[in-house]
Formats: sequence, structure tokens, C-alpha cells
Amino acid sequence: MNEHIELETSALDKLSPAYPARAAWGTAAPLRAWQHDAITQYFTDNPRDFLTVATPGAGKTTFALTVASELLARRIIDRVTVVAPTEHLKTQWAQAAAKVGIPIDPTYSGGKGRTSGDYVGIAVTYAGVATNPLAMRIRTERFKTLVILDEIHHAGDALSWGEAVREAFEPARRRLALTGTPFRSDVNPIPFVTYEPGPDGVPRSAADFTYGYGHALRDHVVRPVLFWAYNGELQWRTRAGDEVSARLGEPLTKDMAAHALRTALDPNGSWIASVLEAADRRLSEVRKTFPDAGGLVIATDQDSARAYADVLARIAGEKPVVVLSDEKTSSKRIEKFAEGDARWMVAVRMVSEGVDIPRLAVGVYATTIATPLFFAQAVGRFVRARKRGETASVFLPSSLPLLGFASELEVERDHVLGRKVTDEGDIFAPEDAMVAQAQAGEAASDELTGAYEALGSSATFAHVLYDGAEFGHAGEVHVGSDEEMDFLGIPGLLEPDQVRSLLQTRQRQRRELNAGTPARAVDEEPDVTAHERLAVLRRELNGLVAAWNHRTGTPHGVTHAALRKHCGGPAAAVATAAQLQARIDRLREMAAKKSS
Repeated sequence: MNEHIELETSALDKLSPAYPARAAWGTAAPLRAWQHDAITQYFTDNPRDFLTVATPGAGKTTFALTVASELLARRIIDRVTVVAPTEHLKTQWAQAAAKVGIPIDPTYSGGKGRTSGDYVGIAVTYAGVATNPLAMRIRTERFKTLVILDEIHHAGDALSWGEAVREAFEPARRRLALTGTPFRSDVNPIPFVTYEPGPDGVPRSAADFTYGYGHALRDHVVRPVLFWAYNGELQWRTRAGDEVSARLGEPLTKDMAAHALRTALDPNGSWIASVLEAADRRLSEVRKTFPDAGGLVIATDQDSARAYADVLARIAGEKPVVVLSDEKTSSKRIEKFAEGDARWMVAVRMVSEGVDIPRLAVGVYATTIATPLFFAQAVGRFVRARKRGETASVFLPSSLPLLGFASELEVERDHVLGRKVTDEGDIFAPEDAMVAQAQAGEAASDELTGAYEALGSSATFAHVLYDGAEFGHAGEVHVGSDEEMDFLGIPGLLEPDQVRSLLQTRQRQRRELNAGTPARAVDEEPDVTAHERLAVLRRELNGLVAAWNHRTGTPHGVTHAALRKHCGGPAAAVATAAQLQARIDRLREMAAKKSS
């Protein structure tokens, strides 16, 4: 049988105008250009295995179910098996599939054996497959099966999971793999993924179709994301009884950075309360345009989530929805929140990947988990666009790793094999182990475990990070000030180019306003030596240099030397305020040009 049938005469044409409009929680209107291109490529190549890498919010579910419906219509397959990371996503897949006439049983398990004849397919989790791969293999052999491997990078989370997936689905007629987040580096190959040597000879995953965030943003498929970074003064007590003070946003040792982040996120401290208050004000601004816009706080553990919910209830005057586990009641709470107009949800991990709540517009990254994969998954909850011009806002600590991830949102990564992990804190260490470590509240080293105690914290607004460039005001910007509202008050309906233009305008207007006041201007006193002002400018410059390093790979020293050569003056440690400001402005110009 010739499977290369023209799409124009197939079931695809029947689905194009109808299915996406009925997809779960308003996924999209008719097939997007990337979906049509990917489907065309799929049926042109007619592969047994096909890996699609598409940014969160782009519509991978729509693409996969359209392919499944077409394969069923052509009688190439007669059964569908969906493998998802979580129990909630099993239900979500079943709901989406039902709306295109593909009944899927989300309650199936390996020990269950048969399922109702009313179903064309089943949905299982990766963990469920690993429990009884032989039962899944027998089922796969009995039918002409399409296996949809959702967020397939989870098949590499553990060697046993990968082996189970390979054993269970090796006999499948077709396998369609999906992922929306960067792969990591490890030694476990992901089943049914092709690897090709890179320029360095190290094998890397090779996607059959890729649709990244940058492309989706240009196509207005996803929202532009503004990251609101907050600094702060922090104090804690170590196991030895020493009281330590540090400033969030400054370079710190590994141990101090870990404890600084924990202190900032301490539910009893002022830092998180101030940031939650700022995020709620931002949500109020967005709801002026989109009255049903919602917010999500991603917490490290259940105790923190409950405490954050209490703080938000006092701030917003409305009790947030709290999601603490992967139980069926949690799925119902998520679904109710998605379909309602409540202001806030507070959750631990289960809302970090795959869950579709298109009305989410404001997020607070209040977790100590700092890996590129988890960060990308978390940000992915806010980028799904319902209509053109929506923006997303994510509030986060001024932690250098997190700022680096934010500045690299458009970077596409592959799964790299054979890279040796030499540090337990390596950002490419196995993901689940790092998540478990963070959620258990473990410290960064044995020296400081046990008697850590957060003593106090305060927050100040640092800047807005957008498209790799930073926008803010010079000096300390207090939470609740007019300077902070210059940015919190940005409309929630803007095109990507309008976002940058307005951020630049707000920054310039405040600078001009300050220059017109009786206060001393920098150029009126070129040899300003006020310790506080110089310290603020050095911190701002160092932060920008660090972000530039994350974005371009240019070493800090090289960037500082280039700025000195262009702007003149001595090293930053002894430069004047005017010289430091000139370097800051120059680096922002460089970032803007690179983004254009």
C-alpha cells in the first residue's frame, strides 16, 4: 500500500479547521504554519520514528493528535498509546483526543490487561511503563500501534525507564516523540532518538522537526516574557553559629549562593512577601486588559507552598488555589482554576511541565531548583498565547544562574551523550536527582547542613530582563516605589517590539526626570566618590557582564576590557560613577543590537 497519499484528500483537511478550535482549554485556531509544515514533512518522509522539538505553548498536542487521526484514517495504525510524564497529563491527553474522536483510556495500567472496546487508545506514564514493560509490549504487538512519547526526555531520567520504554515499544508500527524543553547532558541515550556526532565528535540528538521559542515569538504563537529580577539584603545563621550577611545578585560562593536563595524564599521573611506583593500588582495591571488573567507561584515544597498561599491571601484578598501533589483531586483543582477566573494558584512541581492553563500571565519562580530544564519547563507555563499582543511576566530572585537561563530563553539545546558530570551541582546533572535534592531542602555542602536558620531578608527591584537586555533605574529601587511602578504598570497587551520600546522609554523618562531635579547629577560632579552610588553601579555593571557571559560565552574579563577600551577609564574597582554608567549604557546597547 502506498502511504504517500496527498494531504489535500486526507482526513487532515477535515481536522484542520475544526480540531484545534476544540482542543483542550483553547489550544489554538486552525493549524498553525509550523504544525502544517511538520505534518507535511512527517507524511513525506513516512518515518517509523519522528522527533519533534517545539517550544512550550506551540501546540505539540494538536500536531500529534492530527498525525494520529490521519494514520488511523489511512489504516496504517489501529491503536494509539500515549506515554506522559504525570497522571494529570494522561487525563489532559485523553480530554484533547476525545474532542477529535479518538477515545483514550487514561486509567489503563499494565496489570489491567484489556480495556473497554470503546477505546482506540490508552494513556500511561513513564513510571507505569517501567512497572510492567512486558505487558505493554504484548499489547503493542497485538495491534498496529502508534506510540506518542510526550516529553520524551523523561525516558532518560533513569536507565531502567529508558530500558522499559525500549522493551515495551520496540514492536510499535510508528513512534512519535515530542519534547518542548532543552535536553540535558548525560550518558543515558533516549530510546528511539537518533544521535549524530557534533563538531566536537560528541553524539547529539537529531530532531526531525524543530520549532524554537524565538521562531514561535516571531510568529506570534507564544507571548514575549518579561523577567522581573529582585535583589535583596539577606541574613542567616550557619551551623557553627556564625551570622552571615549577603546581597542577592552579587557573585557568591556555591554555599553562600544556595543559602542566600533559601533565605530569600523563606516564607517568614520580607523578601518573598515583597515580591509576591509586586507580582500581585503586576497581575492587577494585566487584568485591566485581560480580566481572567491568572498567576502561578512555583514553590520548592509543600510547606512553603501553603505558607506562600497564606501570604498571598492577605495581599490579594482572595485565597489562592493550592496544588500540592499529583493526585486526582489536584488535577480537578488545576482544571477548575484553568476554566475559572481566580487570581492565584500555588503549586509545587506538577504544574511545571505540560499542564495547559492559557490564562496564566504572571508567575513567581519561588523554588530553589536551578536547572535549565526545570526553568524552561516552568517558564513554559506562561508563554501560551490566546490572542496577539499578550505578554507574560515571571518574577525571580537575582540569582546569576536563573538570570542566565532567562537570558538564554531562545537558545536551542540537544541531548548530549558522554559528557562527564564532575560536580553534584552541575547544571547538567541528572534532573530528578537535583529536584529531589532541592525539594528535600538539602544544603549545598556537608559543612553547612543541619542548623541553617534564616534570620531576615529585604527586597529591592533590580531590573526587567527582556530578550537578553536589562532595563531598570540607577540606584536602589524600593518595592512599592514610583520607580518600580514605571515597569510594573506596563500594559499587558503589547507586541514584542513595543515591549522593548516601552521599556527603553520608561527607563529614559525616569533618568531625565531625575536629571531635572535639584539632586546632584553625575556630570555636574565628575569625581563622585560616594560609596553607596559606586557600589550600586559596580553591582549593575557586574550583573550585566554576567548576563552577557551567559548569552555569548564571552569571559567576564574580556567584556570588562572591551568596555574599558571603548569608554575609557581605569578598572571598575577605581572607576568614577560617570565611567561606570558609560560602560553600563554601552553594554546595554550591545545587547540591544544583538537582539535586533
